[in-house]
This record gives sequence, structure tokens and C-alpha cells, in this order.
Amino acid sequence: MTALHGRSRLALRRRRLRLWWLRFSQPVLGPFRARWRSSLRLRTMTITAAITAVMIFVAGVFILTSVGDDLYSSRRDQALADSARATLAAQSVLDSSNATDRARLTTLVDSVRRAVLDTSSSSMIYLRRQPGQVDVSDAPVDSNTSQALVDAVTEELSASLTDTDAPQHWQPVSLPNETGVSGPGIAVGSTLSFPSGVGNYDLFIGYNFSDTEESLNAIQRTLLITTIGLLALIISLVWVISRSVFRPIRAAADASHRLAAGDSRARMPLQNDEHFDVLSGNFNNMAETLQARITELDELSDMQQRFVSDVSHELRTPLTTIRLASEVLRGQQEAMDPSQGRAVEVLGTQIDRFETLLGDLLEISRYDAGRITLETEPTNLVALARDVIDGIQPLSKSMIELRPIGGYGTVDVDARRIRRIISNLVGNAAEHGEGRPVVVTIDSNAAAVAVTVRDWGVGLKTEDIERVFDRFWRADPARKRTFGGTGLGLAIAREDAAVHGGLLEAWSRPGEGANFRLTLPRGDASAFVSPLPLIPDDVSVEETDPGTTGGWLRRPFRRVWKERSQ
Repeated sequence: MTALHGRSRLALRRRRLRLWWLRFSQPVLGPFRARWRSSLRLRTMTITAAITAVMIFVAGVFILTSVGDDLYSSRRDQALADSARATLAAQSVLDSSNATDRARLTTLVDSVRRAVLDTSSSSMIYLRRQPGQVDVSDAPVDSNTSQALVDAVTEELSASLTDTDAPQHWQPVSLPNETGVSGPGIAVGSTLSFPSGVGNYDLFIGYNFSDTEESLNAIQRTLLITTIGLLALIISLVWVISRSVFRPIRAAADASHRLAAGDSRARMPLQNDEHFDVLSGNFNNMAETLQARITELDELSDMQQRFVSDVSHELRTPLTTIRLASEVLRGQQEAMDPSQGRAVEVLGTQIDRFETLLGDLLEISRYDAGRITLETEPTNLVALARDVIDGIQPLSKSMIELRPIGGYGTVDVDARRIRRIISNLVGNAAEHGEGRPVVVTIDSNAAAVAVTVRDWGVGLKTEDIERVFDRFWRADPARKRTFGGTGLGLAIAREDAAVHGGLLEAWSRPGEGANFRLTLPRGDASAFVSPLPLIPDDVSVEETDPGTTGGWLRRPFRRVWKERSQ
């Protein structure tokens, strides 16, 4: 139990540490991480600089280590040679002496010390009688010129002088320099034989390597300055090269961006490189071809718009004549036999549909040409929807219910166009509702007003929802229609919503009906959220659905329309 509790606390501590790291590193590393993912130039420069820095660091460490080892080895060899000369000089003084009493032996020790100081480059000397020998009353006492050297001599160094026959032994120690500051050095030990049975003495000479350390520090500073300068030079060189290499790519990106933004004159300049010049030529040829195709399509579109508009206007005159003739025949319908009367009735119905089709074609041509003028007025959408429902209910087998949650205030809209949208949505719901109820819901918030039309009919497939606002498209062309229709109703309805700066959306699922939502902004709201959800509350949400709340933030299409029409 204790082990499990300890692991739980460790896991909790790790989790807190990870959360702390994410919280504090995100503001710093977040922008760099985003820039890293989006910039090939930054990645190239960073990777090149990192590899160069690692190579320079490894080379610098290798050079510094090699130079330091060479300097230390050279200085150590000099110290050992210096100690050997001093030892030989001291032993020569001892060999030439025949001192036997204490006073003469003391004088002999002073002579030995002077000989060592005269022949050695160091002033740190420690002379002591070798331990483990028989006591001699006249033996000179130990002497030294530096207490730091006495403290630096270890038992290992002392033992090595008595245990081995090597003439010299040394070990690295820390010794003060002339200014009293401790630095690296070595202590060299050797053995001196005194005359008259006095025995052996250990001679220790200390050598301070502070000058070697200073030289190594100077070399290190020089290498560091050289490394920084070299790294800065390489980064500058990489920046210049990457700027030169990525210039054609930036030119291509800029030209493609301008071309995508609608600038048909955008071209990619030559880069004085055979490969990039091929890319520039191909890009410019593509732009020329694309411009030619766009010009051709624009001309065809203009011709189509003029054709639809002209045909619609031209058909008005014969349609008026046919309608007058139909009215004349309808006035004589009582004198006709039943079959002729039925033919006159069908003729009048088809003339009405033909007139509706012409009206829709004229409206579509106005939208295509951008010649739309809104006649806005304060409108109560609840009252407008109630009038629409009262007009459609007698012709519908479905019960149409109005649920005005909100939206009682007035909105400045073109009432004729909004009425056309709601009429189209309610008529379609009643047509495809299979006799089930149709619910019209209205709600509002501070920025928008929304109207949803919900039916529980056959519904639409996902691929059909994407095409439901296309012109002349029908989910089931063979289906019998109660309210007629031209196939342009939803296309015109979406254009009517867009010209108001609003949005018309659809949700549907086979067997569960459909829900259409119209959202209109209040006034000049630059952003709005729909007060009604697009997905009904009585259905389960699936991954393929467009959303659950139906909210969005967008720039009103009304402004885009004005800019486009200008």
C-alpha cells in the first residue's frame, strides 16, 4: 500500500511538473514553434547554425584539451627536470661535507637549502627527516619555506619515497602564487642522504602552475571569441545564401497570391537561373492561359446573363397575349363541354407556372448582374411569418405551427424578399413533410434574428444537402408537387439572405426530416451568432453534422456584396 501511494504521488508530481512546463513555456515557445512549422527558411538557418555550433564546439573542446594537455605536460617535465637538478646539487653539497656535530649539521642544512634555491626555479622547499628511522640526537630539525607546501604533501607521496626506488615522485596539488592566490601545481619529492649516520631526508619542492593556467585561459578566451565571430559569420553567410535561394520561392508565392486574389496581371519575374527561369516561364504561361480562360468564361457568363434576361423580357409579350387569350376562353368555359373546360383550366395553371418561372429567371439574372436594390423597412418577422403560414396552410396537408420565442422587435429588411424566403422554406417543408407537422420557430438576440423551419418528412442525404441550394436541382424530380415550383426557389432564397448580410443553412437526415435556418443580422453588426441551433434538439448529434450550436462568427455578406457590385 505504501509503495502504491508513493507511485501515485510521484505520478501526480510529474503531472504537475508537466502542466507547469506547458503553462510557462507556451507563451515563450508557442510563437517560435508556430514560426518553425511555417518557415522553411527559419528551419534551414536554425539547423545549419546548430550543426555549425556543435562542430565548432567539438573542435574547440578538442583543441583546448590538446593544448591544455601539452602545456601541462611541458610544464610538468620542466618542473621534474628542475627538481632533479636541485636534488643533485643538494646531494653534492651533502657528499662533500664531513659534518658530525649538531651545529655543523645545522649549517649543512642551510647550505643544502641555499643550493636548492640557487639551482631551482621554485622558492617553496620542504626538507624533513624521513619517518621510520632510528632517532639521532644530532639530526637537524625539519625546515620549510612555505607552510602551504607542508600542508599539500600527502601520505601517499611520503609513502612512495620509502616504498619505491624511483629517484623522483610527484603529485598534483594546489599551491599559492606570488599574490597568495591558490592555483594548480605539483609537489615533487626526492630523497637526500645525510653524512655521519644522520640518515635520509625527504626533499619536497613545490611548483605553481598559475602561469600555465593563465596561458590556457587566454587561449580559451581567444578560442571563444573566435568561435563567436566564426558562428556569427556563418549565420550571416547562411542568412545571405538562404535569402538568395528563397528569393525565387518568395517571388513565386507572391505572384501566386496576387493571382489567387484576382490580379490577372500578376507574373513571376525571371531569376537568372535556368531551373527557376523554367519555373517562371511555366508559371507565366499558366497565368496567361488562366487569364484567357477567365476572360472567356466572363464573356460566356455575360452572354448567358444577357440571354436569360433578354429571353425573359422577350417572353413577357407573348405570355401576356396567351394569358389574355386564356382569360377569354375562361370566360366561355360554361358553354364548353367538360373536357374542353378542363383543358382551359390546365392552360391557366401552366401559364401561371410559366410566369413564375420567368419571374425567377429575371431575379436570378439581376443577382448575377449585381443589380439588386434593397427596399428596407422596419419589419416584424413574427407577423410576416404568420401571414405566410396563413396563406399556405389551406393548401397543405401538414399542420404548420408557429413558435415565436423571440423576434417580436422590428428589423430593417426588404420585406418582400424575406417573405419570399420564408414562403419557399415553409412550402418546401409542407411539400416534403409527408403530412407530418411543420414547425416554424423564431428567436433573436442582441445581434441577430433567426427563423427555422423544421419538418419530419423523408429528409435528404448528406451529399444532397450540399446541392440543395443549386439552381434547378431537385432531390426527387419525379415527385408530385403540390405547390408547383421552378427549381430556383432555394437558390434565390440564399441570394436574398446573402444580400441582407445573413445566411441560409440546411440540415437534414434521411427518415428524420430537415431543418432550414435563416439568420439575419441586426443593423450593421460586424459579427453575430445565430440564436437558434441548426441541428434540432430532438435528434442525436453525429460526426457528419455541421455543428451542434449553430453559432458562427463571420463578416456580413452584405458588405462583401457591396464591394463586389462596385
